[in-house]
Amino acid sequence: MTRTAEAALLAAASVLAALGVALVNFAGTGGIDAQVGLTLLFFAAGFGGLHAATRRWAPNASPLLVPLTAIITAAGFAEVYRIDSGLGSDQRWWIIVSCGSAAALLFGLRDTGTAVMRRYRYLLLSGAIGLLLLPLLPESWPLAGAEVNGSRLWVRLDVPFTGEEMSFQPGELAKLLIVAFLASYLAERYRALREMTRTVGVLHLPEPRQLAPVVVAFAASFAVLVYQRDLGASLLLFAVFIAMLFAATARHAYLAAGGLLALAGGFAAVSLFDHVQRRIDAWLRPFDDFFGSGYQVAQGLFAIGSGSLTGSGLGVGRPDLIPAAATDFVFAAFAEEVGFAGAMAILVAYALFASVGLGIALRSHDLFRKLLATGITLVIALQAILIIAGVLRLLPITGIALPFMSYGGSSLLANLLGVALLLRISHEERV
Repeated sequence: MTRTAEAALLAAASVLAALGVALVNFAGTGGIDAQVGLTLLFFAAGFGGLHAATRRWAPNASPLLVPLTAIITAAGFAEVYRIDSGLGSDQRWWIIVSCGSAAALLFGLRDTGTAVMRRYRYLLLSGAIGLLLLPLLPESWPLAGAEVNGSRLWVRLDVPFTGEEMSFQPGELAKLLIVAFLASYLAERYRALREMTRTVGVLHLPEPRQLAPVVVAFAASFAVLVYQRDLGASLLLFAVFIAMLFAATARHAYLAAGGLLALAGGFAAVSLFDHVQRRIDAWLRPFDDFFGSGYQVAQGLFAIGSGSLTGSGLGVGRPDLIPAAATDFVFAAFAEEVGFAGAMAILVAYALFASVGLGIALRSHDLFRKLLATGITLVIALQAILIIAGVLRLLPITGIALPFMSYGGSSLLANLLGVALLLRISHEERV
């Protein structure tokens, strides 16, 4: 696909977002107003700017990543705006900030490339742990941690001279830094991890001195997330860690050990944390406590079921009946209003995004870039799988954001920075 075709798809995504706003307005009491024009302008400026930055500083990158990202973001934005127009207005600014940050990252890597991340892996790890610790700051400080829904994930900042407060989740950016650290360490030690083994009975384990540093670093990050009760991010990070170990060594023992450890950790979490037990109960028996723990899951199922094949139409459904519809359950709200056909289109878009990201990893000759592309793609794809599976009641609700679709600046910023890194890796492999 050419860059001209890429630009045309980005223009189509901008029109899609604006059309969604227009349909929501028509379903209400309004019509085509300034909100439609602002949406078209913001999307065209944000993703158009990222497209221009790609052509300038990563001209050989895959032309598929940015259009897929823009289409998913446009669909999510239309639903967020339909749920709450105020949140939609905020999300437009986050699109500009996130696309601008992704373009700035491409500019910053224009000379050094991603190799600079390999050299400073321990600095990246320190930054990740620092970000994870931010939500533990005392609530009396200007920059303070905050607990929401039983998890301490948020940081709130008092904006000077305005009297307003800004919230963000530093853990979203920390996940990218941890993936970069893992890719750098495993790329350097993969041969030792694969070939230097110690036999314990029937097991062939890697030499402890080779695996110990990365295990300690991962355990520190994992422990902070567990302490904050961010068990969704803990599960995601653990799955990515095991997958990257397997990608670096091709040893199936890591997959088996990771599966057993995940099961053991799940049982422990159910025993130790009340809110995890409530989520398990809501998953297994949502109608036993319909007006309590099972209400969100049940309303999500009702919404998806009422959407049928083609949906009720944007602005005609009842996403107001679903708790946290703009964040955790945006897929259920979207499926109600666009139906099975629209929901399947989004699933296909996520599958295509994952295939493009993994394709970049497979074509990479440098092991660090291969592992970095694998890790970034898995972070985004596994987030989508975990939250959509939770909405469909295939897995318990994890409380993580649906990439590009859910309302929230932290998640959108981190994921678009991940897209920028994939673009840079794709470019470097084709030079």
